Amino acid sequence: MLADGLAGMMPRPDVYLGQHVLATVPGGHVGTAAGPVLSAGASLRVTVHGRGSHGSMPEKSVDPVVLAAAIVMRLQTIVAREIGPRETAVVTVGALHAGTKSNVIADRAELLLNIRAYDGGVEKHLRSAIERIVRAECAASASPREPEFEWYDAYPLTSNDAAATARVRAAFDRWFGERATDMEPVSASEDFSVIPDALGVPYCYWGLGGFADQEAAPANHHPAFAPRPAADSGHPPRGDRRRRLGLAGRGHPTPGTLMNHDDA
Repeated sequence: MLADGLAGMMPRPDVYLGQHVLATVPGGHVGTAAGPVLSAGASLRVTVHGRGSHGSMPEKSVDPVVLAAAIVMRLQTIVAREIGPRETAVVTVGALHAGTKSNVIADRAELLLNIRAYDGGVEKHLRSAIERIVRAECAASASPREPEFEWYDAYPLTSNDAAATARVRAAFDRWFGERATDMEPVSASEDFSVIPDALGVPYCYWGLGGFADQEAAPANHHPAFAPRPAADSGHPPRGDRRRRLGLAGRGHPTPGTLMNHDDA
């Protein structure tokens, strides 16, 4: 949307709001917090090259399966040994594809990775460390070609503006009472902040608790993820909602300038 000129087609909003049903917020509650609430994330396709051979003649091969296995194991040391204990980072190898037959050594392997971080410096380190390790393992295996890297599906950090979040939290406290809570950072990622960041607009993102039993709640995007509200939301009539939440009136955004992003 931004590439198609969205920023020049719309009035600049005063604040940008977003929400999502989350298993990490207690059922029947609404939670938010200032600062990082959703992690930055990105995916990576790595292709490593070997030399194919028959399984009976492994000495003539450079086995990409063994190479890929070494990479997977070594990648685990990034978070364990390169990221400080006060920082948070995730490196996941979600898929590994190589070969088609038990007695044939393939000539390449493909790994699909995903990373998460709450800090731009940490994310940069993850990217650099992954490429460094892959190149080093390829050299150690005498790979005949350089590895290939394709980064895709990158999502920015969602970090709530302190002032906007304070106003939203105060409104939540007034309306929801003890059902308003602090939201712990979630290692999931969103494209929510792309537009307000491009427009230079403060934003606040919050989570809605959709499960009465958090321990039994599946992870987001799990096939069984089907939120069941634990209690009536208590929303006021639609026409009265902005007034009751304290988001309308003198000095506050008007309906034409208040934007709400909701992909729950």
